[in-house]
Amino acid sequence: MSKEYLPRIVDKTLERMLKCVGAVLIAGPKWCGKTTTAEQHAKSVLKMQDPDKTRAYIATAETKPSLLLVGDKPRLIDEWQMAPVIWDAVRMSVDEIGEDGLYILTGSTSVGRDKIMHTGTGRIAKLVMLPMSLYESKESVGNISLTELFDNKELDIDGKMSNLSIENLIYVACRGGWPSSLKKEDKQAALMTAKMYLENICDSDATIVDGIKRDARRMRTLLRSYARNISTMATDRAILADVAANDSSMDVRTLKSYITALEKLYVVEEVPAWCPSIRSASAIRSSNKREFVDPSIAVAALNLTPELLMQDLNTFGFIFETLCIRDLKAYSLALGGDVSYYHDKYGLEADCVLHLDDGRYALIEFKLGSRQIEEGAQHLLELKNLIVQNNKENSHTKIREPDLLVVVTGGEMAYTRKDGVKIIPIGCLKD
Repeated sequence: MSKEYLPRIVDKTLERMLKCVGAVLIAGPKWCGKTTTAEQHAKSVLKMQDPDKTRAYIATAETKPSLLLVGDKPRLIDEWQMAPVIWDAVRMSVDEIGEDGLYILTGSTSVGRDKIMHTGTGRIAKLVMLPMSLYESKESVGNISLTELFDNKELDIDGKMSNLSIENLIYVACRGGWPSSLKKEDKQAALMTAKMYLENICDSDATIVDGIKRDARRMRTLLRSYARNISTMATDRAILADVAANDSSMDVRTLKSYITALEKLYVVEEVPAWCPSIRSASAIRSSNKREFVDPSIAVAALNLTPELLMQDLNTFGFIFETLCIRDLKAYSLALGGDVSYYHDKYGLEADCVLHLDDGRYALIEFKLGSRQIEEGAQHLLELKNLIVQNNKENSHTKIREPDLLVVVTGGEMAYTRKDGVKIIPIGCLKD
């Protein structure tokens, strides 16, 4: 790997995947570093967006796509979706050669099933990449490992310190995890990255993604409304009602089309509900929680600045949750896991449920300030007690008890409470 490359959490996962499958698709939002990461693992590269060669590449794809696959392996094909037939060519090549680690595909948009003939199951594995977590951008000191916490519940975290003050935390949330922004010494210039990303989405990408023309003004209005509802379970109709203040002509069908475009571009990624059998099905909220893939998108959509957020920590609390979800998604990837949330009509909640593929899981609350820690800890303890009580009363529907109870904070010091709840600053965490 090059000396200037900042290692990503997906590096190890990609290495493992290339040893067990013929091709790997790295998907994710634009500017999150997919190509740069893929280049560290590839021995030859074809960039479909090369302005000097794009037309020739597309013409070749239309006549004999296998020619584009010629090169040392693993061969990287960047932005493959510009010629969707490449997918089927890669699938066939994997079958014919019969080896692992032949191709890496990268793409910033998802491609509809109508554009490809076969799914690629068993030949092409998918790896979703996100903007940089605080540990990857070297802003989390990484002195508390999630892996070690799961493996050793008695791990001593008392006194571990984060280097992030509230001012620093607000700044890195506003700047976002875009690799290009880290190279900018001027903080104001770094903050512009998310704004430029947003402009690209509205002015071109939202239409290019599927060829359906979408109005840039409408997309900006929707993104503002979406940003006002991040970290909530707002329905499409609730979003539409908010949009109506500036665009009364948008209907539900149009709204869904615009949101679908954002999903295809990996701009929004909703958090699913965790629905264990500890309440009646009607008691547990099952709608997805709205999130952006990076907190800076919400900041840009609302025209906020670090200075404004310093005066409005209530709003920053929602943005802080988006930042935490982004980081925990990245860290959980290394653990073979994923995230969801729990909320019921009685007010019992866990902002995040981090599941590992071996069945272990953590209940997590996000609390920006120290005054909210007690509330978060009580939510987690009540939910754990509910699970324990369920297991006593219903032996045939036992639910695994949580392996960890964690309150992730914007504070600076980690410690374990007497009741076992771990209080961990986001600036301490790593995978």
